Amino acid sequence: MKKHYPVIIEQDKDGVYIVECPVLKSCRSYGRTISEAIENIQEAIGACLLDEPPMVDDTTTFVGIRDLEMASL
Repeated sequence: MKKHYPVIIEQDKDGVYIVECPVLKSCRSYGRTISEAIENIQEAIGACLLDEPPMVDDTTTFVGIRDLEMASL
């Protein structure tokens, strides 16, 4: 049975892609390309699943991420 895990991809100032799976505590990886980062997070998710179960149950559905722009205070 396949399961879906949401991931968040960001790019740092050096151009490295940082990727994390928010439903697994401290499950992060990186890569020089998005493809490399995705490959690496898949491996990291596998390792994290061996250590702990996901923080969500099967009744929740990942909806998405929004980028909000706000004026500086």
